[in-house]
Amino acid sequence: MVKKIDRNILNYRVIIEKERYENGKIVYSASCPTLGVFDYGDSIEKALKGIKQGIEGVIEFLTEQGKEIPVDYPEESIVTFTQIRVPEKTARLAVA
Repeated sequence: MVKKIDRNILNYRVIIEKERYENGKIVYSASCPTLGVFDYGDSIEKALKGIKQGIEGVIEFLTEQGKEIPVDYPEESIVTFTQIRVPEKTARLAVA
C-alpha cells in the first residue's frame, strides 16, 4: 500500500541524545538519519531549533540542485533499547 503524503509538509525522525563532556558540561546532540543532518545545543529546544534549520537547509539545497528529497515515515519507527551482559572487566571500562 502506498501512503499518500501532504507534499507541503515533510516529517522527519529526529533523535536527540544527552551527552556529558569531560568537564561536566551537558549538551544535546540531534540527528536526522534520513538526511544525514546533525546539530547540538545546550538544551533540547536549542538542539531542535538547530536541527530544524539544518533540515531546511538540506531541503533547500536539494531543491536548488533539482535532486529528489528523501522522505521519512517516523510514525513507522520503533525506538527501543537492549541490555547486554558483559564481563566485570568490561563493565569497569564503560563510561556513563
